[in-house]
Amino acid sequence: MSTTLDVIVAGGGPAGAAIGTLLAGQGRSVMLFEKTTAAQDKMCGEFFSEEGARYLAALGVDLRALGAVTIDRVRLAARDVLAECALPFPGLSLPRRVVDEHLLHRASESGVAVVRGTSVEQLTGALGEWRVRLSDGAEQTSNDAFVATGKYDLRGRRRNGGSQNDLVAFKMYFQLSAEQEERLRGWVELILFPGGYAGLQLVGPGCANLSLLLTKFELKRCAAEWCRVLGHAVASSAHLASRLAGAVQLRSRPITLSAIPYGYRRTATEDAPWYLGDQSAVMPSFTGDGMSIALHSAFLAADAYRRGVPAHAYQTLLARQLKRPVQFATTLSRCMVSTPALAHALRLYPGAMAWIASWTRVPSHFVKISDVHRTSPYASFHRCAGDI
Repeated sequence: MSTTLDVIVAGGGPAGAAIGTLLAGQGRSVMLFEKTTAAQDKMCGEFFSEEGARYLAALGVDLRALGAVTIDRVRLAARDVLAECALPFPGLSLPRRVVDEHLLHRASESGVAVVRGTSVEQLTGALGEWRVRLSDGAEQTSNDAFVATGKYDLRGRRRNGGSQNDLVAFKMYFQLSAEQEERLRGWVELILFPGGYAGLQLVGPGCANLSLLLTKFELKRCAAEWCRVLGHAVASSAHLASRLAGAVQLRSRPITLSAIPYGYRRTATEDAPWYLGDQSAVMPSFTGDGMSIALHSAFLAADAYRRGVPAHAYQTLLARQLKRPVQFATTLSRCMVSTPALAHALRLYPGAMAWIASWTRVPSHFVKISDVHRTSPYASFHRCAGDI
């Protein structure tokens, strides 16, 4: 059996790399396990809100310096454009493979022992005596464990379903025509079609990210084939058809993900590990706030750990902070799929999209960047536990 560490982190995405960096900065011995051996594309809309960019900057990752594309307007379309407005905050877009690698590099520079090509398969034990079984069969022990495995669950620690569980996700990169790339520049587009919706935005020169979700029922009608799924969306939206006219797919096949528990929020239990990112809450993809939630959970957990606050208190507070945006966004997502005609009302009130964008974010007064906070957010967590 190897030497017991202070902390083991399962998963090297934004939440895992961030918590590793922050805890190493507190002087903890941290070992992080990431299953990929090199940079990879991930299922993600790759939109970074103002909050997410601030968290990344605090970790030493400057999105603009890495070539991020500015997104400051939102456009809603079905068959044709329904509404347009300015976003209430500036957003940035950059491929996850770039961001994730820079975050892991920062974690390593901060003193985290980053182990690539090995994943945590199982986590057992309790507070002060955690044991992980790794994909290579080895075991490692630690005093504390942080689970940041994204949408993938550890064996025996499966999340309960969310309130919208029937969507399957596809992601494809396209090189648009020069004309269409220029028309898309600065915009994030949300495109509705029967049985689902898609998000489209530039992530760099000559590269646009199309992230598409549709119901399992509609996927079955499309024979679970990407070409038919894309054909269904394009046939339903003249706007999307125009965007993709003459476009070239930049991957041989799309990234796919099923069984996504949108609307999920983890409740606190005693003697549980620390859960971060999508292991804590799953926001519907159209909001573009999943990255902010991942980073927010890491900063909140690091603050709790520094103060000696237990994991269940952190989990209680995080669930309360995310209650409004997750519930509101999930309700909207279900309406977009089941009753897309409601979106046509935004023709009359296009500015409502800016209000929706604000209400589906991590509330700004909860965003914590500094390592030192004069007032602990955990002081009254017992009073708010019943409000989750």
